[in-house]
Amino acid sequence: MTQPSAQRTLVLLKPDTVRRGLVGEVLSRFEAKGLTIVAMEHRTIDGATADAHYAEHVERDFYPPLRAFVTSGPLVALVLEGDEAVEVVRATNGATDGRKAAPGTIRGDLSLSNRENLVHGSDSPESAEREIGIWFPELS
Repeated sequence: MTQPSAQRTLVLLKPDTVRRGLVGEVLSRFEAKGLTIVAMEHRTIDGATADAHYAEHVERDFYPPLRAFVTSGPLVALVLEGDEAVEVVRATNGATDGRKAAPGTIRGDLSLSNRENLVHGSDSPESAEREIGIWFPELS
């Protein structure tokens, strides 16, 4: 039997995760799912990095407050690897709006907001590749 191919995805533990002291809690959920941390860095980002990361949203009306939030303090950027990592991370994160996210998900258990929703996970393998290139160019 062949082993499933490992997939990589980018995850951001947003400033609210760091501010609320939930980094360990969130990381443990990904590790409990069997995902491996390939790279991880605690950093604060500037507007240009936010604009590159959220390029498809820059012209949207919700983007300026999102940009202000994501640049408001330190965050943790990481690359996770595992079978179907993109889908597994998105399911573990839960719905974008924490008020509507299912119990048992990160957002469902820990977030009550749509904007300050603790985590970002790439939405496709293509997005993961693009986002990993922005945050961890040495892995591209």
